[in-house]
Amino acid sequence: MTESVHEGIINKPIRPVGIIGYGAYIPRYRLPGTEISQIWKGEPSPGPVKEKAVAGLDEDVITMSIEASRNALARAGIDPLLLRAVWVGSESHPYAVKPSGTIVAEAIGASANIQAGDWEFACKAGSEAVVAAMGLVGSQMGEYALAIGMDTAQGKPGDALEYTASSGGAAFIIGPADQALASIDAHYSYVTDTPDFWRRAHQKYPEHGQRFTGDPAYFHHILSASSTLMKHEGMAAEDFRFAIFHQPNQKFPERVAKQLGFKPEQIKDGLLSPVIGNTYAGASLVGLTAVLDIASPGDRILVTSYGSGAGSDSFIITVKEALLERREKALSTQNYIARRTEIDYATYVRFRGKIAMR
Repeated sequence: MTESVHEGIINKPIRPVGIIGYGAYIPRYRLPGTEISQIWKGEPSPGPVKEKAVAGLDEDVITMSIEASRNALARAGIDPLLLRAVWVGSESHPYAVKPSGTIVAEAIGASANIQAGDWEFACKAGSEAVVAAMGLVGSQMGEYALAIGMDTAQGKPGDALEYTASSGGAAFIIGPADQALASIDAHYSYVTDTPDFWRRAHQKYPEHGQRFTGDPAYFHHILSASSTLMKHEGMAAEDFRFAIFHQPNQKFPERVAKQLGFKPEQIKDGLLSPVIGNTYAGASLVGLTAVLDIASPGDRILVTSYGSGAGSDSFIITVKEALLERREKALSTQNYIARRTEIDYATYVRFRGKIAMR
């Protein structure tokens, strides 16, 4: 069921849906930005983020998705056999041809009688999976669906992206709103063909369109999605306690928040890029997990993702009473951030396979 508006389509499922469980996973290894600049600039100058999270030798999108999903299941308190879908959104799936979703589903104990597969849309692959889960549950094709946004660092050595491209993500179990920790009240998506970031087949590292990255890419799409959704729902920035925007760095979400009328205190708890970098498909979703860890019943949250290519998904979420009891069932996002082991550039290069041996 959809409602037409002049600017677009606001999506609301026939059956109200919400977040039944959520979980984050952030690897413990951290590469300071000064390590990167020391190698490529010859001096430890500050970069766009303080440091970024780096997946270890035995970690990839699949292993990290399993950890985040187990956290989500612990908070949901449901049997994984009740899941009707397991969808993994990422731009760094370990296999070019072989789904991540099937491996995650089997590892967490889900049934074989489900939908499983992978989603791609750069940094909003995870929120695309959330929208699909909303549709599956909202149409009553299933009670619960698992949506994941997870990535590993892909920045080209010496490129600006290397300072921010990090590892980690989040998992969300979507189910009926009357069982939810937080309801998803409305959603709106906005997409265009804006080539600001891409990676062709067989190309090892992604490229970015330089001047297109901010405008007309990031800012145009996030502003369009957020403002359309807020206008349709009759809401303004002051109606929300928290706002979370895709965070490739610190400056972009701060600027877009100001343009939409949000104050710094409304975005600070979900702004994690300065300390863990840009987790790509998991960026806005990890920010949401951090906010859910501290939110109170009745709090409204605006979440807007961004994916290069380009598009944004925007959601209005309301926290429910059940969150207070069930969020303690798994490690908090800040627990993962605090669990930190610093590494040098050489270790990072080895962990991420930056030196091609064949």
